[in-house]
Amino acid sequence: MERKIQGHDISEEQIDQWVDEAEAGYDPAWLGKRMGRPARAEHAAKVVPVRLTDAELGAVMARAEREHLNRSEAIRQALAQWAAAS
Repeated sequence: MERKIQGHDISEEQIDQWVDEAEAGYDPAWLGKRMGRPARAEHAAKVVPVRLTDAELGAVMARAEREHLNRSEAIRQALAQWAAAS
């Protein structure tokens, strides 16, 4: 069976090597902080799925574009203003 990862051929020998590594265990320090999105706070932020209509998303994106924000920044800003008003 031909195996590929991101378009590159993977040999049975490579798979066997990865299995041996995994079975031997990994150093937790090596598994620690890795590349990715920068943290927004001391602890990892939560992902909160929200459903928006096309009209709602269009309005968010229009304002985000006017204010030179990405969608996430625009939504976080709107939520912060809403929470502060209560």
